[in-house]
Amino acid sequence: MPKLKTHKGTSKVAKVRPGGTIKIGKPGQRHNTGKKNAASNRVGRKGSTMSKADMNRLKNVL
Repeated sequence: MPKLKTHKGTSKVAKVRPGGTIKIGKPGQRHNTGKKNAASNRVGRKGSTMSKADMNRLKNVL
């Protein structure tokens, strides 16, 4: 059975941690941050972890 290729778009925004959880950035923080207020920019700098349902959905892609 052939192997699945890694989805390159997903691998650029998600990182698998050693424990198996997936680290992702907050949405809306890639560009156009000059027109957003400073509070939302500060909140967006912190990463977050992917939910369990999304991890199950994307585990074959990463």
